[in-house]
Order: sequence, then structure tokens, then C-alpha cells
Amino acid sequence: MSRILLADDSPHAQRMGERILRDEGHEVITVSDGKVAMLRLADASPDLIIADISMPEVSGYELCEYVKNHGGMPVILTAGAVEPVDEKEVDRVRADGVLKKPFEASLLLASIGRFVSGSRRTGKKADGEAGPVKAAVAPRSVMVLDPEQVRAAVTVALDASMPALIDQITERVVLALSGRKPEVKK
Repeated sequence: MSRILLADDSPHAQRMGERILRDEGHEVITVSDGKVAMLRLADASPDLIIADISMPEVSGYELCEYVKNHGGMPVILTAGAVEPVDEKEVDRVRADGVLKKPFEASLLLASIGRFVSGSRRTGKKADGEAGPVKAAVAPRSVMVLDPEQVRAAVTVALDASMPALIDQITERVVLALSGRKPEVKK
């Protein structure tokens, strides 16, 4: 159907986005940061880019600005459920939409539908001639404050920070059980 470049430094977001998009027949190329996404643009030739706004080295905003200045394919920016989105920056880089994570399948597909559903399909125009089928234009920004999505985002953040918390707690318990006093760091 369509080729989509998904740039996100979260393995969880990559897996979710990839699964949803592939289940709908799209070819998905995933990368973990904006710098690699920039390098893959030429060989991947995506129909659409989905990019996280807060990636290491090159942010989604920077990637979007680069794409719009060098080819102009559609770019949908993504952000975590509790991550702030700078609307002025979204406008400045000419993003085609903003989507909150974690991805809900219907919202992700609705967001990309206006860009990819007609990109490689042909059909009949109203006058009977063959040509590209145009999708209905969806709203530019999709933001849902669903408590379950926020809970999922918090769970993902806690899962990522859990090993460090376990190490800190273990160290304190061992110190307490051994009778030693914690060292004061200067």
C-alpha cells in the first residue's frame, strides 16, 4: 500500500506503530532517532513520516523542518500522552499533524489516512476518468486525553525507570541491614 518511515526512540512506540500500520498493509521502516531518519530518506523514499518530537540528536521538529525544506512529504509528529507540544514550533516546521502516544489504532489510521490512502491507489474520478483517489481531509491535530492512555504512558515511563529505582532501594536496604551509615556525597 504505502511506505511509512516511523522515527521514535521508544521501542514500545515503534512496536505499537509498526504492528498497527503493517496490519493495514503498509510497509513500515522503523528507526530510533531523527539523524538515522534523515539518512534513510533517500533510500527509503517514504510516502509519509511519523516522528517523535523528542528524539536524541535530531528531534522530530528538526526532522520535520528538514523534510519540508528538502522534498516536502507529509510529516506527522508524535508526543507522549503527558508530553507538552509546542504548537508554535509545530506551525513553524509545517507539520501535517500531531498525534499523542500511546497510539490507538483508529486514531493513528485516521491521522495517516488523508496522506497515504490515495498515494498509491487509483480509481475513477467523478467524471469517469482514472486518477488518484482523494481521501477526506481530517483535522490537523488529534489529541485525546483518555485516562487509560495516560495510565499506559505512565506505566511505560515507570517501566523504563524501574531498574534504577530497584538499585537505589536495594542499596539503601543493604546499608540499613548492615548497620552502616550511608556515605554523604559532596
